[in-house]
Amino acid sequence: MSKSAKDASQMTPEARYDYFVEQVKSEKTLWTLQDDDGCVMLTTEEEDCIPLWPSEEAAKSWAVDDWESCIPLAIPVSEWLERWVPGMQDDDLLVAVYPVQEDLGVVIPPYELEQRLTPKQRH
Repeated sequence: MSKSAKDASQMTPEARYDYFVEQVKSEKTLWTLQDDDGCVMLTTEEEDCIPLWPSEEAAKSWAVDDWESCIPLAIPVSEWLERWVPGMQDDDLLVAVYPVQEDLGVVIPPYELEQRLTPKQRH
């Protein structure tokens, strides 16, 4: 694991969220994991979440044990904004932002992440 990914994995969930937004804005790509059935889901007591990471390396670091057959899936930001956000909202899915093994990360509705990733409109 690269130094930046290792450092980020030690951050608080909120700091990982900020780091995630910076990386995604810079790289124009989000990452999740998929298996033969499609995109992986994490389930908390009340919600179903799709985990997202800022890099292929960070996503791969989650693919261990029960998840070892999963492969990273790159999602261009434009596709995520156009297709994933509306689809996740229709399905009542949340985003788990940059989970690490010990911590699910910040769990938010997709539109909140969309607001952080899209430039502010000037009036």
